[in-house]
Amino acid sequence: MQTLAVYNIKGGVGKTATAVNLAYLAARQGFPTLIWDLDPQGAASFYFRVKPKVKGGGKKLLLGRADLDSRIKATDFEGLDILPADFSYRHLDLVLENTKEPVRQLGKVLAPLRDTYDFLFLDCAPSISLVSESVFRAADILLVPTIPTPLSLRTLLQLLKSLKEVKAKRLGVYPFFCMVDRRKALHRKTADLVEEIPLPFLRTEIPYSSAVEQMGIHRAPVHVFARTSPAAEAYEALWREIRRWMRLGKGYFTRP
Repeated sequence: MQTLAVYNIKGGVGKTATAVNLAYLAARQGFPTLIWDLDPQGAASFYFRVKPKVKGGGKKLLLGRADLDSRIKATDFEGLDILPADFSYRHLDLVLENTKEPVRQLGKVLAPLRDTYDFLFLDCAPSISLVSESVFRAADILLVPTIPTPLSLRTLLQLLKSLKEVKAKRLGVYPFFCMVDRRKALHRKTADLVEEIPLPFLRTEIPYSSAVEQMGIHRAPVHVFARTSPAAEAYEALWREIRRWMRLGKGYFTRP
């Protein structure tokens, strides 16, 4: 099982849309796929028409006191399951603090799923916390959607510094530009600054698109209701590129 965490310190950069659409594409290709909605706001759960409520809350899950399989829900799409959000996830830092190995606890919880799924997507809340450090340890790939603005690039550099501090050396880090509007001079100029960032960006850009915004109306991935839209085509191209990088084993903190 490959674990891909969609993460950024900043909110509002397209994390959930990325996780939902890529998980859908993985399942459509025939790979058993699970998405865990780790954000207490529960947007991914909403998109998949699943109630954001976990029996026993996040505490029992992280402590291994809950049957993980019974908490996983099927979506409307074959091969794609979801572990829904729960509002108690806002307290996960406190739960982890009381474990023997806080940054490794999430990985221990996920271990039993490795024989069931080919891909696991983690839709992460925007923060730097004990939970995010646990995600860095548990994930194989960190997908970082980045809006092409100077402030977003600065946030990306802060993330890279944090990864070095937690010594996440086995983690492949794949940033890419999201919500791109090339009519804006700032977006075009910022994209040109990417050469100054000490790791390669994925080439695929996700455009700013009304189709992505309409996911909240249709409560479905873009491909379900706007299959030929530029956004749908971009997510397909992004998934192909990610798969190619994964096969090559390349990334800034790539596993040796």
